[in-house]
Amino acid sequence: MPKAWTAPAASALRAVAETRLAVTALLDYMPLPAPTMSARADAVYVNVADPDDLLPWLAALDGTIHRSPAFEGVQLWTLHTFTPPGRTGDRVPVRVSVPVPCGEPVMHELLSAVAA
Repeated sequence: MPKAWTAPAASALRAVAETRLAVTALLDYMPLPAPTMSARADAVYVNVADPDDLLPWLAALDGTIHRSPAFEGVQLWTLHTFTPPGRTGDRVPVRVSVPVPCGEPVMHELLSAVAA
């Protein structure tokens, strides 16, 4: 017999669905690169293939880029941003990430958005 969903599990699933819907709606009217997207209750995580793909996200939604420590000659650059406010005024956190080889030339607009 299947186990019934508990209230916390149902609430978590609802939160995941709501974050996914918010970013999917955003992508319906803004042509932002999002080849892969993973929704979680806390944020939506988007992975892009090229550092230049962060620029449209930054231009559309603003935010700050955080760089991970280098590992195997690569850093993970992640733009921390939010969706525009929804009907309820809530904004969904969006994390857009790209692996960047150490020493790779990167556009000035991206470098100026890197957190100190």
